[in-house]
Amino acid sequence: MEKRKKGSPTELRLMVVGSSGPSQFLLTNAILGREEFSKDITSISGSRKNTGELAGRRVAVINGPNIYDKDISQVKRKMELRRSKCLCIPGPHAFLVAFDMEKISPNDIGTPRLMKERFGRHCLRHCMVLLAYEGNMEGATLEDKVKKTDWHLRELIEKYGGRFHIFSKNWRDRSRDRELLQKIEWMVASLGGGHFSSRTFQKAEDCVRKEEKRLRKQRAAEIEKAWTEMEKKYIAEELYHQRDAYTTSVGAEIRARAEMDNGWLRTSLARGLGTGFVVGAVMGALVGSIEGPGGMVLYGIIGGAVGGSAGGTAQVAIKRMEDRVAPPARLNFNSIFINRFFAAPRP
Repeated sequence: MEKRKKGSPTELRLMVVGSSGPSQFLLTNAILGREEFSKDITSISGSRKNTGELAGRRVAVINGPNIYDKDISQVKRKMELRRSKCLCIPGPHAFLVAFDMEKISPNDIGTPRLMKERFGRHCLRHCMVLLAYEGNMEGATLEDKVKKTDWHLRELIEKYGGRFHIFSKNWRDRSRDRELLQKIEWMVASLGGGHFSSRTFQKAEDCVRKEEKRLRKQRAAEIEKAWTEMEKKYIAEELYHQRDAYTTSVGAEIRARAEMDNGWLRTSLARGLGTGFVVGAVMGALVGSIEGPGGMVLYGIIGGAVGGSAGGTAQVAIKRMEDRVAPPARLNFNSIFINRFFAAPRP
C-alpha cells in the first residue's frame, strides 16, 4: 500500500541518482555550494549523505553508486541501495536523476525502468531530470537548447514527466539555485506536500529506529555519568543548556551510526556469508571430484571458506522487495514544464 506523508518539513531530503560518469557528483556539489566530491570522481562504491543549504533551505543530499557503474558488483549495488534508503528515511522528497546534457546515451533512456525496479513503480512521479552543462548560458538560451536538441534528450525528459532543470558543472555558479529549489518545492507541493514512501523505506526506518534504541541502551551508563558531571559544574539555565547540547550531539551520533549499520544491513551481510559459503563449497567439491572423494571434501571445505569470505565482502543476497507507493496526485505538475518547453509552436 502506498503512503504519502504530509507536512511542511524544514529540511528537504534529496536522493541524487546518476546513470554513469560524474554528473550526480557535480550535482551534489552544485546543490551544496561546495566541492563535496572532487571533479575527478566518476563513481563511488558506498552510499553517502551530506547536508547543507540550497537557496537558504536546509537539504540532505544522498548519493549512491551510479546505475551503470561497471566497477561494482550487482550484489554490492543492491546492498548500497538498501543503505541509501536508510540514509534517506523516512523517504526522499525528490529523486534528482543527473545526466550530462551533451552525452545522452541509449543507456540513459533506460534509467526510468531501473528507477522503478529500485524504488517502486510510482517513484517517477517524484523524479526530476537534472542536466549538467559547461559554460555560462542564460536561462532562455538553455530552454531553447533543450527544445531543439535531439530526440534522445527529449524522450528522456518526457519519460520523467517533463520535469527538468539545467545546472552548471561549476559549483561556484549559484545563479540558478533559487529556480531549482522552486521546481523541487512545486513538485513536492503537487504531490500533497509530503515525501515518497514505500515498503522498503518503511522497513529501513523501522530498522534504524530499532538500532537507535539499542545504541541508546548501550550508552545509557555513559550518558548518565556525563549528566552527573554536568550537575557538578553547572546550575539552572546553564545546566539545561549543556544537557540539551550534549543530548543533541549524542542523538545525532547515534542516528548516523544507526543509518550506516543496523539489523537490516547486518542481515544482508550474514546472508552473503552463508550464500558465499554454499556456492563456494559446491564449486570446490566439483573441482575436487576430479581427484576423488577425498578431493571433494578438501576442495569443498576450501571453496566454502573462500566463498564465504567473498560473500561477506560483497555483502551478498539482498532479497528483492516489491515497492508499493502513493496514488496519483490530483495536480498535474507536468504541465508546468512540458507545456512550456515542448508544446508545438502556435501558427
